Amino acid sequence: MDQIIQALVMGIVQGLTEFLPISSSGHLILVPYLLGWDVPGSFIDSLAFSVVLHGGTLLALLVYFRDDWLRLVPAFFASLRDRSIGNDPDRRLAWLLVVSTLPAAVIAVFLNDVVESRFREPGLVAVMLVVGAAILWLADHWGPRTHRIDRLTFRGAVGIGFAQALALIPGVSRSGISMSAALFAGLDRADAVRYSFLMATPITAMAVAYESLKLIRGEVSGAEPVALIVGVVASFVSGIFAIAVLLRYVRTRSFNIFVVYRLVLAALVLAVFLTR
Repeated sequence: MDQIIQALVMGIVQGLTEFLPISSSGHLILVPYLLGWDVPGSFIDSLAFSVVLHGGTLLALLVYFRDDWLRLVPAFFASLRDRSIGNDPDRRLAWLLVVSTLPAAVIAVFLNDVVESRFREPGLVAVMLVVGAAILWLADHWGPRTHRIDRLTFRGAVGIGFAQALALIPGVSRSGISMSAALFAGLDRADAVRYSFLMATPITAMAVAYESLKLIRGEVSGAEPVALIVGVVASFVSGIFAIAVLLRYVRTRSFNIFVVYRLVLAALVLAVFLTR
């Protein structure tokens, strides 16, 4: 029963924080730490459970943006066939997403294992929550926010891709840093969020594939099958909810609430660290 409860909590945390600009990797470290679940070798630290949680959020992205991907994937292959983007907005957007994905994917291949082994301390996560909050606030208040996705340049897409690579460090937030970069590139809030979510699909798919490959090579999770099912369902449902809420929220509001949340959480982690 303990594993099922932990799987439910961690699945909800993963689904919400993967898409809200508050850092999923940071929360997956901090929640067990704050609740006293950070026991070495526990199933919530297993590779199998990580695959399950990321699989849930990937499914949420594919389901929510299914209409977009049903246009973008054929448009991408059509551009390869014709060797031309032309004036097709779907072909152009597909290639913008490719350009944004490549920097993060390449950097992750070389640095993911290093970051996983050296940057998982709660204290560092707290620091990066503050850094990410500052970047998000600056982007939200200083970014031009003057245009839609169809005016995003390829240079801007490359910049967003390199910014997304910083999210390897827990506490930065993949969605937060990519939304910030998109705001600095000139996108309005709603399209910065939408572009970030579209970017997340190939990146999350690559993460699931990479972790699954390592799992196939021999790691045993020790997790109950029911707990894994609970984790993936919780991650999927909370992910769908987070995507829908954030897309609606930013149409009329700023990111200030997430900036404040990051700062409060960092202060809480610091307080717990000092009292322990």
